[in-house]
Amino acid sequence: MAPFTAIFCGALLLNIVATFRSSSYWNKYKHLFGFSATASASDQALLGDEKSSTEMKLKHSKLLTKYLIVYLLAVFSDWLQGPYVYALYDAYGYSQHDIAVLFVAGFGSSMVFGTFMGGLADSCGRKRFTMFFAVVYALSCITKHFKDFGILMLGRLLGGIATSLLFSVFDSWLIRSHNEVGVSSMLSKSFATAQYGNSIIAILAGLTANKAASLSELKAWNGNSEFFFQGGYLYPFDLALVSLVLCGIVAFFLWEENYGEDKSQDEEDDEKRKRWYDSFVNAYFTTINSKEILYTGLIGSLFEGSMYIFVFMWTPAMKDKTTGDIPFGLIFATFMVCCMAGSSIFSVVIGTMKNEKIGVYTLAVATGTFLLMALAPNDTLAMIAFLMFETVVGCYFPMMGTMKSVIVPESKRAAIYNLYRIPLNFIVLFSLLTDLTPKQSFFLCTGMLAVATFLQTKLVQHQKTFYSTVNNNDDLEFGVGSPKTDDSSHRSSQDNSDAEKSPLVAADVDGKAD
Repeated sequence: MAPFTAIFCGALLLNIVATFRSSSYWNKYKHLFGFSATASASDQALLGDEKSSTEMKLKHSKLLTKYLIVYLLAVFSDWLQGPYVYALYDAYGYSQHDIAVLFVAGFGSSMVFGTFMGGLADSCGRKRFTMFFAVVYALSCITKHFKDFGILMLGRLLGGIATSLLFSVFDSWLIRSHNEVGVSSMLSKSFATAQYGNSIIAILAGLTANKAASLSELKAWNGNSEFFFQGGYLYPFDLALVSLVLCGIVAFFLWEENYGEDKSQDEEDDEKRKRWYDSFVNAYFTTINSKEILYTGLIGSLFEGSMYIFVFMWTPAMKDKTTGDIPFGLIFATFMVCCMAGSSIFSVVIGTMKNEKIGVYTLAVATGTFLLMALAPNDTLAMIAFLMFETVVGCYFPMMGTMKSVIVPESKRAAIYNLYRIPLNFIVLFSLLTDLTPKQSFFLCTGMLAVATFLQTKLVQHQKTFYSTVNNNDDLEFGVGSPKTDDSSHRSSQDNSDAEKSPLVAADVDGKAD
């Protein structure tokens, strides 16, 4: 059996080193480790900026604190529920087929209803829909108390909507708020910090949920009825309900409202969006008319789809290679420690490398890790591959968050983020509805990530110009418009065609900081 305790200690040491290297303490104490105490030219420029922008740092710290309080409450509720959804359905006596139907319904709901919710969030307000997320997810938690297939199905549908909002509205609010406050240059740091905090919360939620679920047995409310239950596996959902209530309340008092467009555009947009599904249609045309937006969505779907398949398959893969009891709690904690290390590594590398190129290396390493998973002859090599992938996950999310903040138009951000989840949910549904072995699944993920790496490389090559939504006269959604600048004359004919379909203005940013 693999030395799981020793591996955990090694991962923890890696995380400590990466966290220290990414912190401000590194510049103070790096001379103790044999590094030059003199800052590099880039570091000197950064230090100079810090000395002259104390007010900016304070603004960023205040904004990030407000965001993290709400965001971490939201993900805490999500992590509390995850390990006990299947266990609860099984304890209610449902068959594997019925449980599979419930899971498929949840992902289907996220794919269908969540897509339209993103557009509504852009036009009605991200803060308002964050509170709506808390209400919807709280209702989903309440339905878990009922041993009724119809009510549980309703809970899965609500949970699917909430999941879509969790992965779109929060990021959209954060990006717009950074722009409004004037601290956009610190957005990568915010994403890395949020990912780091998410990993810590996952560990705390796992320990808390495990303790809560063991407090009592699952039993009917009055001892006789087989309709409403309490205790046991339901306690994690009750804790999630409390966390969601706090999330909604804190968002109401701490967050300012922001939208996908300026108020001055509202009347014009109202003329374009007479129907409830227009935001989805506009997001669709915006996506297919821009290579950058389309590539970004496909890359995200392929990586995150592989991540979900990994979540489903690592346990049976480990069981196939291990004899004896597997310390699942210790393994999960090791996964999260590696995620934390990955986010810290991103914080270090982003200061020296263009974000999109970080994406190329991230996806290439992820491809290699799945190939190693598929070919690993024993549990030790499989565990090493798992941990390498989790480290990549920690680096991926701040990288992708930063890349989408640049590429996706602000006016349709939440709608497009939810549109990205359609192919992702197709991948997840495919993995649930097929009977692939762990080895076959890992080979499938290797192929998907190889394609994602290729697309990321094409994105880097194609993105010789930087796009900003500074011109709102043309209509990207419906492919109408003309180029507003001659700066793109050096681009290929295809690129010029894309520019003609888009109000995004091309401007050369070679050497521009991310």
